[in-house]
Amino acid sequence: MFSYLNGIVKDRSDQAITLDVGAFAFEVKVPNSSVFSQDKKAKIHAYMHWNAEQGPSLYGFATELEKIVFLLITSCSGIGPKIGLAALNDLGAESFLQAIQTGSEKTLSKVSGIGGKKAEQMIVQLKHKVAKLIKSGVELGDAQHIAHWNTVTEALESLNYSRSEINRAMSHLQKDYADDTNVSFDQLMRQALAVLTKQV
Repeated sequence: MFSYLNGIVKDRSDQAITLDVGAFAFEVKVPNSSVFSQDKKAKIHAYMHWNAEQGPSLYGFATELEKIVFLLITSCSGIGPKIGLAALNDLGAESFLQAIQTGSEKTLSKVSGIGGKKAEQMIVQLKHKVAKLIKSGVELGDAQHIAHWNTVTEALESLNYSRSEINRAMSHLQKDYADDTNVSFDQLMRQALAVLTKQV
């Protein structure tokens, strides 16, 4: 029904934004609302989901790849939009695809709502689809670059930062370093800690 929406972000909660598109304002559920700036223009890659009991819900994503991955996740039997959003929030689109590609149950099990058994089922159901997606031209980025990001998350977890704190730090890093494949782990870690100690 919707491909994308252009509008102004009028309000944000933890995993939802209100998008003013002119004559209408839509509540859009998103993986992480902090990637959208309040009172700024945003392009949302949108998906309308229908639930027999609750009716329609609108989901939005910062990139087309996030939307594609969300649809892949929710195509798994027994997996709903809530886990789809959690996977994108906790791992990100590229890391999720890499986890499926490499069969990493450990990585998938870090997502809230995905245990070991469910992770195994998702790998079985999605491995062929992910391979086809990558063959079509989707880039997963530099393996070392992705490893740095995963290591930063693990390091922050070992320092007992909460999931919400880690998500806030990683969102900040994504804005500054998402396309910088040469950024070092040390640089990412220093910046993450600076965000968490409110130095930036």
